[in-house]
Amino acid sequence: MQKSDCVLCQEVGGRLLWENDLVRVINADDANYPAFTRVIYQSHICEMSDLSPQQRQELMDYVWLIEEVQREVLEPTKINLAQFGTMVPHVHWHIIPRFKNDPHYPDAIWSA
Repeated sequence: MQKSDCVLCQEVGGRLLWENDLVRVINADDANYPAFTRVIYQSHICEMSDLSPQQRQELMDYVWLIEEVQREVLEPTKINLAQFGTMVPHVHWHIIPRFKNDPHYPDAIWSA
């Protein structure tokens, strides 16, 4: 299901890294956070609780996989995981490797 007024239904949402029928993984193209990644649910779903338990588990398996790969490859100080949906009410997760020398560390990247 897609929604005509949803930006994540109408656009990829960044530089596409990988996708399947369930999710797409994109790079958010943020110069301050070059490894900022999003896992975006392909269907238009507004809340995690709108997903079945199996769908939630499958989605989170991808989120955790991206986190594991980023930890292994990038060796960040910390990884931030966030799911808001206030600005874009379409289920997606932010996966943000954080480093002590990034512009806002240790504050949230949205704190500027």
